Amino acid sequence: MVKFTHIENDRAQMVDISGKGDVVREAVAAGKIYLRPETLAAIREGTVVKGNVLATARVAATLAVKNTSSLIPMCHPIPISSITVDFTEGDGYIETTVVVKMTGKTGVEMEALTGVSLALLTVWDMVKSAEKDKDGQYPVTRITDIRVIEKKKGKSP
Repeated sequence: MVKFTHIENDRAQMVDISGKGDVVREAVAAGKIYLRPETLAAIREGTVVKGNVLATARVAATLAVKNTSSLIPMCHPIPISSITVDFTEGDGYIETTVVVKMTGKTGVEMEALTGVSLALLTVWDMVKSAEKDKDGQYPVTRITDIRVIEKKKGKSP
């Protein structure tokens, strides 16, 4: 039987990490947003009406990482040491990769995933007028493959 650490006696709870030692931790998460070719070109050329899409998405990801514990109810607030947000263009999509590092008692996977999610949502928000069809729908636009690529747990400081 699987034991869920955030549930005890049918009640959600924050896990007690007070007995754990500080360890260097890192998580890498990624996700994709599929867009129309014209939208990808506008992002690449810097001609999106709302401004620099990827710079804005980078700021959104950073804010999301720093505020994860305010968004996910049982997530611990943690001392973030480093956040890296990168974008690569693929065939019909932009992929966002977020790397979060810290030294502490619990992991940083939720922070990395939250950063990716908000970066992709910010891209969508900034280009949605170009992505809509004549009926106001989004036939191409989709966010996919949000996942943890890797997590590392190193030695105590």
